[in-house]
Amino acid sequence: MNTNYETLLFEVENEIGVITVNRPKALNALSEQVHSELNALLKEFKNLNKDYSIAKGLILTGAEDKAFIAGADIKGMTTMTAEQAESFARLGQENTLLFESLNVPVIACVNGYALGGGCEMAMSCDFIYGTKTAVFGQPEVKLGLIPGFGGTQRLSKLVGRNRAKEITYSGRNVGVEEAKEIGLVVAIFETKDEMLESAKTYLSKMMRNSPHAILEAKRVMNEGNDLTISEGLNVEAKAFGAIFNSDDMKEGTKAFVEKRKPVFTGK
Repeated sequence: MNTNYETLLFEVENEIGVITVNRPKALNALSEQVHSELNALLKEFKNLNKDYSIAKGLILTGAEDKAFIAGADIKGMTTMTAEQAESFARLGQENTLLFESLNVPVIACVNGYALGGGCEMAMSCDFIYGTKTAVFGQPEVKLGLIPGFGGTQRLSKLVGRNRAKEITYSGRNVGVEEAKEIGLVVAIFETKDEMLESAKTYLSKMMRNSPHAILEAKRVMNEGNDLTISEGLNVEAKAFGAIFNSDDMKEGTKAFVEKRKPVFTGK
């Protein structure tokens, strides 16, 4: 994979990839360049990792300690036309959809500020870890804007419509303790290093399970977000039946009967 980016770092160790937004002087704000490079990286990863040859799990984080992603690059937005702004929003939205469509679990490891676009990027991951300094929010209304990278849609699905409206209308910051209480964050850590190590440990344990089953669970759960319960159950039943044709299902059930550890291939 190409790792030569100006605003991103990408490294893989022990089958776990780490994407770091690397603009610490700008608090890792999402410029058009960041979005373009992230788009290229995610598309390449998705295309080349079909057989899990690159990684079986991903972490998204921000450089240094002050910010995960402090938001969109407001300075760059001041000269945008309405048409350019819509294109910028659609590129950011495409990146969030790419995160959701990857065939591996993605953990957002939030250090410091995750405001606006940063909160939106974190919400597109499978779940969020945060340090004690992590701060979330959708403050766009304070600038005469609205969330543009999926915040109006995902926040309500994670924390409930009324609470999401209150957070968005007020533009207030949400501390990590409150974020955990309302279901936005699943775990809190003292330091960034501890958080990253815990994320890698979790992903390493997850790798013992069937990659194919995890992918199907991810797909069905994401698809079900936009369906009624009856429609979602129908999607689940079809996926449950189809997975009986997979090598991983046959290996997993056979290993259980034979009282041994399964050897999954992701197929």
